[in-house]
Amino acid sequence: MTRLAQTVGLTDVQREIVSTVRDFVDREIIPNAQELEHSDTYPQQIVDAMREMGLFGLMIDEEYGGLGESLLTYALCVEELARGWMSVSGVINTHFIVAYMIRQHGTDEQKQRFLPRMATGEIRGAFSMSEPELGSDVAAIRTRGVRRPEGGYAITGQKMWLTNGGSSSLIAALVKTDEGADKPHRNLTAFLIEKPPGFGEVAAGLTIPGKLDKLGYKGIDTTELIFDGYVASDDDVLGNAPGRGFAQMMDGVEVGRVNVSARACGVALRAFELAVRYAQQRSTFGKPIADHQAIAFQLAEMATKVEAAHLMMVNAARLKDSGERNDVAAGMAKYLASEYCIEVTQQSFRIHGGYGYSKEYEIERLMRDAPFLLIGEGTSEIQKTIISKNLLHEYRL
Repeated sequence: MTRLAQTVGLTDVQREIVSTVRDFVDREIIPNAQELEHSDTYPQQIVDAMREMGLFGLMIDEEYGGLGESLLTYALCVEELARGWMSVSGVINTHFIVAYMIRQHGTDEQKQRFLPRMATGEIRGAFSMSEPELGSDVAAIRTRGVRRPEGGYAITGQKMWLTNGGSSSLIAALVKTDEGADKPHRNLTAFLIEKPPGFGEVAAGLTIPGKLDKLGYKGIDTTELIFDGYVASDDDVLGNAPGRGFAQMMDGVEVGRVNVSARACGVALRAFELAVRYAQQRSTFGKPIADHQAIAFQLAEMATKVEAAHLMMVNAARLKDSGERNDVAAGMAKYLASEYCIEVTQQSFRIHGGYGYSKEYEIERLMRDAPFLLIGEGTSEIQKTIISKNLLHEYRL
């Protein structure tokens, strides 16, 4: 093994795609990430280049103008992008989830309507499930869609934590509707809401107030979404299936957890790269600090965690690609990768010493980005709940 996070069994096409993305990251993202992140500037030039590379259509079928690649290929590309700057990977994450949901659950008309434009990046997707007081209790959603006598729904309520909320032009939003079901989650409907990018009242009854200020994950816009009598047509219901939104969204979240795992792998890998380089450049007591056993052992621990997280992420992606259920594998990968990411970035920070606390050094940014991965697409506690329930079912006495 010459490098960490290598993936065996890739096709020539997969290797070429991942290699191209890696070169792009080294050439265009890493040299510019610090300045863009510290100024909280949207990386428009980088996003435009990603469009030209076809990354927005990576998993969209060829018949709709995409590349028709696997979840594994996509996850490996996300890992590389996050290695450069996690915010850049976030630009395509929610887009990918929405495109996947349409591909899996949309009507033929919805696929024709959205997927060709999503493949080129003309339409960019955002994913809206959370609310200000919701947390992980999705069945307690308050945003409500009321059927109108003349057809469609009038939607009122407030959604929270929309990645790409302002820059996106298509939002998949989970809303409570009255389907007469006896269980709360069967009264949830997924709506496909097309809007112009921007902030303020972007459509009648639909407002994106502005960017939320965050600890890290800068550059990318994270927003609220306020519905005030917004009118959605029956054709805007994903799959023309009212009451099926919870299952549709959970399918999207499942692949999203592979995505977050890949992002955690990328951030951890970059933290290790910075640490192993710095440890060979910095000297104390007459020799590089990498030659001190205390530092060398830390590097060994970090490398092992990076490798383990990568292998679990790859396994979860391959399971999903095979058609098998991967809820446990995705939960395990997301849990382990995000926790290891925190540990590896902290170890890298300690190796950097006082310089790690300086904004001139890249590890400072990684230290602020990594905590997001603990909560994105479900906290570690949610993952452990999913894992334990499945384990107790499989090993029931």
